[in-house]
Amino acid sequence: MTHAVHIIPTLDDNYAYIFISGTQCVVIDPGEALPVIKQLEFLKLTPTHIFNTHHHDDHIGGNAELTSRYGARIFAPASEKNRIPNIDVGVRQGDHITLGESVFQVIETPGHTRGHICFYSRTRHVLFCGDTLFSMGCGRILEGTPDEMWQSLCKLGQLPNETDVYCGHEYTLSNGEFSLTVEPDNLALRERVETARDLRALGLPTLPTTIGQEKKTNVFLRAKDATEFAKLRAEKDTL
Repeated sequence: MTHAVHIIPTLDDNYAYIFISGTQCVVIDPGEALPVIKQLEFLKLTPTHIFNTHHHDDHIGGNAELTSRYGARIFAPASEKNRIPNIDVGVRQGDHITLGESVFQVIETPGHTRGHICFYSRTRHVLFCGDTLFSMGCGRILEGTPDEMWQSLCKLGQLPNETDVYCGHEYTLSNGEFSLTVEPDNLALRERVETARDLRALGLPTLPTTIGQEKKTNVFLRAKDATEFAKLRAEKDTL
């Protein structure tokens, strides 16, 4: 069995992804079409699926052009069907999607948006989590509540430590610098920030991270309860 993930920078600081499984591939959160098309052409691939984690334009902006060009079907949150045009399959918590030799499970993670979802493959050890969990951070709470976002992060924190985490933005360095103000003596955190600085200086992505790394260095995931989490999120929002 073969699979691979390709990271595609889009817009200012977004990432879209191509996940290949056997003879099929899916595009995840195409904020714009052209960079994705260029990579697909380079790889000589035709996507059969598009996964959207939530309705924001910087995650769905390329949908229309990709579906028109390739005939890919859009899989997106059922609860956001009125906010994402032309969804082919609305999915909910616990639904499974087969892609080639891989199976993805849908995990509902409200907080950033009310209908936000993540796509997780247990056998491939990969998680596409949009704007819920970031490398050393988490998404802003735009539509949900702090408690909802906390519960969503707890769901993801229960995944196996070896799970590769692919999130929606290149926010690692700013997240890490904030985290250092909270846990300045966390050696693992300091090392990750230095690594992130080196990668960004070379123009390279800091992703993927892993669930195991996040448990050691993500102050939002390490909060002891929803109250502490809400306080940290409020502090980060003022920066």
